[in-house]
Amino acid sequence: MAQKLDGKTIAVLATDGFEQVELTEPVKALRDAGAAVHVVAPKPDQIQGWNHHDKADSVPVDVTLDQADAGRYDGLVLPGGVINPDALRLEPEAIAFVRSFVEAGKPIAAICHGPWTLIDAGGVRGRRMTSWPSLKTDLVNAGAAWVDEPVVTDRGLVTSRKPQDLEAFCPKMIEEFAEGRHAGHRHAAE
Repeated sequence: MAQKLDGKTIAVLATDGFEQVELTEPVKALRDAGAAVHVVAPKPDQIQGWNHHDKADSVPVDVTLDQADAGRYDGLVLPGGVINPDALRLEPEAIAFVRSFVEAGKPIAAICHGPWTLIDAGGVRGRRMTSWPSLKTDLVNAGAAWVDEPVVTDRGLVTSRKPQDLEAFCPKMIEEFAEGRHAGHRHAAE
C-alpha cells in the first residue's frame, strides 16, 4: 500500500477484553499505510487482549479517554471482543468520544462486537452494516439494516463480522479513512 494515510491520525478505542487480532491487525495495516495510530482507553498504561476465550497480550495505551480529543483524529477503529465493547458502553466518555466521530461524519471502522458501542452513540440508524451475528437484533432494533457479509461499507462506516474477515476489513477501512469525511453526516455547523 502506497502510504495512502500519510498525515492522518487514527484513534483505536478499546479497553480490557478486546479481541487481540481485531486491534493488532488493523493497527498494523493503518501504520503500514502511513497513519499515526493512537490506542485510546479509559485507563492508562495497558489494556488486556483476548484470543477468543483465553487471555492474550496486553497492548500499551497511548492516550487515556479523559485526555483524548476526537477533533484531532481523522478516523476511529472499534475492535470487538465481547467484554471490550460491552464495558465501553457503560463509559459515558467513551460514548461521547464515539458520538463525536458520528456527528462529524468522520469514517469509523467496527468489527465483530465493536458496533455495539455505535448503538449508544447514535451511529447505526439508517446504516447498512454487519457484525458478529449475536448483535443482529440489537442493531436492527436500533435502526440498522443488518446483512451477513464479510465487509460492508456505508457512507464512511466499515463493518465486519469476525477475525476471519480482517483480510477484507483492513483494505476497506484504509480506503474509507483515505477518503475522509462524508458529507451526508456533517453537522450543519461545519
